[in-house]
Amino acid sequence: MHAYLITAKPGRLHRAARVAGRWALRALALTVMVGLGAVVFTVRSARPVINYLATRAAWLELWAASVTGIGPVGAALGSGLTDEFVREFHKARTGAPA
Repeated sequence: MHAYLITAKPGRLHRAARVAGRWALRALALTVMVGLGAVVFTVRSARPVINYLATRAAWLELWAASVTGIGPVGAALGSGLTDEFVREFHKARTGAPA
């Protein structure tokens, strides 16, 4: 026997509140997903610009190093960072569960 046969059924207001709550939760989830999608799209769109600027900055540093005679500091730091990123990427790629 169903409990509603013994006790009173939920009223229209209660059922409407539950439906509104479900739709509010769905709307919140959709808002969060759209927000995250916008952030990811922005970062991915900016990547080519960032790569171009980094390449130009490296060339500028090499030019400044050749003019001033001071060694390129960014190249020394950058190569170490690149090696570390490659190690981490390789570790994550080979250690990830299939």
